[in-house]
Amino acid sequence: MSSPTLAQRLLVTGSLPRLGVKTRAPVRIGFLTPLSGPEESWGRPGLDGCRLWAEGLNARGGLMVGGRRHPIEIVARDSATGAAATRAAAHELVERLGCRLILTLGGDSFAPALPWLMKTRALVATLLPSDLSPDTPYLIAPAEVHPLFNVTGVEWLAKSRPAARRVALCSQTDSLGLPSLAVYRAAFEAAGHARVKELRYAPAETDAEGIVRAMLAEQPDVLCWCSSAPPMIHALTEAAHAQGFTGEILACTADDYPRMIARTSAAFMARYTFQFPDFDDPALADTAFFFHRPEAFFAAYGARFPGSWSAVSWEYASILDLWHAAVESAETTDPVSVLAAMKRSQIMPHAFGPARWWGAEIFGIDNALVGDWPVVRIEGGRAKIVEFGSVLGWLEAHGPRLAEHLGALGQLWHQRLRPAPRRRQISLPASEASDPRSA
Repeated sequence: MSSPTLAQRLLVTGSLPRLGVKTRAPVRIGFLTPLSGPEESWGRPGLDGCRLWAEGLNARGGLMVGGRRHPIEIVARDSATGAAATRAAAHELVERLGCRLILTLGGDSFAPALPWLMKTRALVATLLPSDLSPDTPYLIAPAEVHPLFNVTGVEWLAKSRPAARRVALCSQTDSLGLPSLAVYRAAFEAAGHARVKELRYAPAETDAEGIVRAMLAEQPDVLCWCSSAPPMIHALTEAAHAQGFTGEILACTADDYPRMIARTSAAFMARYTFQFPDFDDPALADTAFFFHRPEAFFAAYGARFPGSWSAVSWEYASILDLWHAAVESAETTDPVSVLAAMKRSQIMPHAFGPARWWGAEIFGIDNALVGDWPVVRIEGGRAKIVEFGSVLGWLEAHGPRLAEHLGALGQLWHQRLRPAPRRRQISLPASEASDPRSA
């Protein structure tokens, strides 16, 4: 990987590197996330974004801690190589390397390391608030509140495409898929949609054509891929196009949507709604949100890692922005003190505007930073924000409904501590699924 050019540094930082600052011991950030396997696309682009962020900060002299500057060093380990290796990596990052923050996707691959990290009071930031519980007081979800923000896409679709009422959903049966399925169930139910088909598939499943064929058998107006992994989303979308679907598609992500357009059509993808914008979107230009200079970061990322921008390219870096501010406020990198600084105010800046620490109702602890979230469509071959929806507003109106569906799928925090056996696939009979309130 080549070093960034001066132009790229200027694009990110807007300044030349500061000279004459004495080099001090680096402050290390651990990145313990899938860097191989089916979830690699939710890890590696985020690692690239973190390294770009660190280079920008180091070019300005480094992290200010108690009046002294230190370089930032990102230390990456793969959490997709097994439980024992993940636990060993966590020990290495905290005990031997002294990492002051651990960034993770969260979910099943990271779960083996979490209890030990909490015992050591390590500060850990996850992209999955469904990892939170009262047993994880030093685990926070300050960037992505997956899958809660998916309700905004459903609300927008209900308002903007009121004739599309019959919905077929599919989701993988893992710690990303099942909470997402519960959120989409609750959101569609709140909007008055009929859930005509629901398929759950094993994370290793690759028969997208068969899944889509079964979904289309019930003649839905909307196909929902929930939070399927990017390769599966591509396969499902291409299968829907090949099988002649002409309705709306809703999903959490649309990573590398130009590839999906090329393999389907611009007209087909114009009916696709998702949750992650490009950061050169005009709607972000005047938004008072925390991530600094989003368009410049997007341009620098594209120049450095062409064609790899994804839903997670900016998220871990946005966590680093929040952590950076808390470190400078607390004048220390001590994890407990930094966490206290981050939570000193109930309201704080979030990726897309002001947000509130929330979660006790669902996760047993207020460690998820929840605010507005964008709804994105494909227009003219480009992603475009069409609305910022209020996640907190929806939760205030429909929280009990969401808790009911999370409970039905065993995804409330106390249930996840005692997971029950799950069947590989469940398909709702058409007679039962026609009722939007069917469990």
